[in-house]
Amino acid sequence: MSQNESTQSSGSGEEQPQNSGREVARRVFARELEDATFTFKESDDERAPVYLLLPTGEKANRLFIAGTLTEVNDVGSEDEYLQARIVGPTGTFFAYAGKYQPEAASFLRQAQTPCYVAMTGKPRTYDSDDGETLVSLRPEQINEVDEATRTKWVLETADQTIDRIEADEPSDQCNQLVNEHYPNVDLPAYKEAVITAIQSTMDAESESEGEQINPEIVDETQPSAEAGSGVK
Repeated sequence: MSQNESTQSSGSGEEQPQNSGREVARRVFARELEDATFTFKESDDERAPVYLLLPTGEKANRLFIAGTLTEVNDVGSEDEYLQARIVGPTGTFFAYAGKYQPEAASFLRQAQTPCYVAMTGKPRTYDSDDGETLVSLRPEQINEVDEATRTKWVLETADQTIDRIEADEPSDQCNQLVNEHYPNVDLPAYKEAVITAIQSTMDAESESEGEQINPEIVDETQPSAEAGSGVK
């Protein structure tokens, strides 16, 4: 776990904040996040948390991601507003920090790219000029990390993604919302993304150590013949 998230593990493998007043920071690959376009509240309270519905059948108010910070650009028209491009094994995350995220903005302003980073942030959706719904992250905390931390994030995110896909009893609320808002969800595609992510860590290790990849490790995550196209 990176230094930027203080958590303890629950029996489900999810990270639980030691401060019980904060939502769990879910781990998700970019491949799945790019398909997550629906947000909702569980009450009419103005201060109620806004959740992003993940296609694998989980809600997320906070996300914990890691990858390679490759670019930082100021996209603000008047005030500084930094866009960070963070590349992972299955795609790219985009994060934005301005005057209301001073610590994250300070880090991004001084970051020497490329470097590995880990970030906890709030997901936000917005519509592009061509009408496409996109997802970005508003950083709460972001730190530079080493390759080992990034690799650990990949492996733990792979585990949690598979757990969500293969959950015997997904949340009734999330199940209903997924069926309504992601009727064509392709769960096998997310299993393929898991395989790609794991393979990337083994390729890197093989290159550095000159070892052969063990195909049995990859086979454990191969989509089964019974894999469906939606959440149960």
